[in-house]
Amino acid sequence: MKEKSINLALQGGGSHGAFAWGVLDRLLQENWLNIAAISGTSAGALNGAALKAGLSRYKAARGRQAARENLDALWTNVGQVSDNRVVQWMHSLLPVPPSLGRLTEMFSPAAWLDNFTRIFSPYDYGPFYVNPLKSVLRDLPYPDFNNEIGPSLFVSATNVRTGRIRIFTGQAATPDAVMASACLPNLFRAVEIYDPDTDRVESFWDGGFTGNPALFPLYKPEFPRDIVIVNINPLIRDGLPKTPGEISDRVNEVSFNSSLMAELRSINFVKRLFAEERLHNRTMKNPLIHMILDDTLMNDLTARSKVLPGPGLLHRMKTAGQVSADAFIEKHADALNEKDTVDLAALFTGAGIIDRVDV
Repeated sequence: MKEKSINLALQGGGSHGAFAWGVLDRLLQENWLNIAAISGTSAGALNGAALKAGLSRYKAARGRQAARENLDALWTNVGQVSDNRVVQWMHSLLPVPPSLGRLTEMFSPAAWLDNFTRIFSPYDYGPFYVNPLKSVLRDLPYPDFNNEIGPSLFVSATNVRTGRIRIFTGQAATPDAVMASACLPNLFRAVEIYDPDTDRVESFWDGGFTGNPALFPLYKPEFPRDIVIVNINPLIRDGLPKTPGEISDRVNEVSFNSSLMAELRSINFVKRLFAEERLHNRTMKNPLIHMILDDTLMNDLTARSKVLPGPGLLHRMKTAGQVSADAFIEKHADALNEKDTVDLAALFTGAGIIDRVDV
């Protein structure tokens, strides 16, 4: 296989981001595949930082192995931080009848945490407050990711004051920026970072509200046309949500997919203009879009497992990511740098995600 270059767009989704752990682990085993740039949000920013740090530490195969070690350490530490024995015990009781399922949904640790965050603020902890992601990032085997070596890293966060997206890159893509990108406001205090553009300290929340993930940083002329999106939140969920938990979960998914769908709709519009030859001699990029996802798995999970994972779930997600990436490579490797493998027009007409390897 000849060498090919891609950009990665890593979606956020709490502990479900372990799916991207598996995807990246598998992609890193392909020596012909080069990663030019990474855009990540929330869990995607954590994955992107770990990936960037490993690849920028060493060259070639050694850098790929360092990145894999970083990702393993990242999710091992996340599993230790969020290990919940009660959740594991609850999972051991499944499957359960629908009526009992509703009861366990109401009194599960996830429901308790959801109710708790509606009453108490992370600011109520006073001096006892600690953001656990700080130690997770600090303890990476290769923790340096805010440098100019290796693939470019773009971390998305939401400015609380303005409601606008902020992209941290280069030396600005610090551990604080990654923590800001993963800052769910009901769980963590806003992360304060000085902004030279406004000449003031700004507060930031999770980037998923405004860019999950942001694609526009990957449009730069020096980057390849190919954007491989690693989807965490399912785009399609069949069946009408009816229970309070199901409704809340779907609202969460739709909300955190909205910015991505808006960017994909814009890309689809540009593609139509290119197809009609209306952008002749224009300096406009025509991105090639690819997706690695497992909507079947994500449809089996709920938004609540994003914040209360068990180690077994994390490894299940990693394995699923490896399998999905392997299938993508087998089916679409030849299409990279040549053509889209997602039919965006079909996506926006309600047909779902359609592979288009024959166009």
